[in-house]
Amino acid sequence: MQIENVRAIVTGAASGIGRQLALQLAGAGAFVAAGDLDEKGLEQLAAESEKLPGRVITQKLDVSQEPSVVQFVGEVSEQMDGVNTLINSAGILRDGLLAKGESGWVRRLPTVQWQQVIDVNLTGPYLMAREMAAGIIKRKLKEGVIVNISSISSAGNPGQSNYGASKAGLDACTRTWALELAQHNIRVGGIAPGLIDTPMLRNISDEAKANLIAGIPLGRVGTTYEIWLAVKFMIECDFFTGRVIGVDGGSTF
Repeated sequence: MQIENVRAIVTGAASGIGRQLALQLAGAGAFVAAGDLDEKGLEQLAAESEKLPGRVITQKLDVSQEPSVVQFVGEVSEQMDGVNTLINSAGILRDGLLAKGESGWVRRLPTVQWQQVIDVNLTGPYLMAREMAAGIIKRKLKEGVIVNISSISSAGNPGQSNYGASKAGLDACTRTWALELAQHNIRVGGIAPGLIDTPMLRNISDEAKANLIAGIPLGRVGTTYEIWLAVKFMIECDFFTGRVIGVDGGSTF
């Protein structure tokens, strides 16, 4: 698919990777519907996109809530005359050990902490992909692309059982949806970033960041632009589907 023909939804578009992807798509001439809970961040995105060749529309979106997803996809599809690209970038962290002894008592990972991550990181992409694919089939569009932003944490990482499970599940969905949707010429791919320079990373201490960088063979964190390059490949390469690509500087957990 040529970028200038893209009519894309980008979730989690108010900051981080999602914001970069929305701006890069619009910069290449695409029509982008940006969704997020952060309405102020969406306003800033819209303002920054005004001089770009493409177009960006913004709307509040809670990917963990089915009514919000159905309304969002339905409304932007009408404005865009059909959506042919979806980038599932919305995600949250609620880290914590499964169980940890502390001064004579045991702290357990709260169920609410588990469920919040699953709802946003796994149920959200499922709802978005379902509604987007249904729209393509109903409108009889000739092609479509879904890109799921996963993580190398899908392989397992201490303190991230909820996050890792959500991303491992998303990887499984990437493969499954690729097989199911190929008959409709909808391609599905995933990107598993390693340590990327986002607001989420900037909240950790310098010491913790240094320890993480020490495990990256290339010796640095990645950029959101480098994630865009992988997304661009997936959109433009019409023979790509069903795979998750690591963009991680060679790092492994």
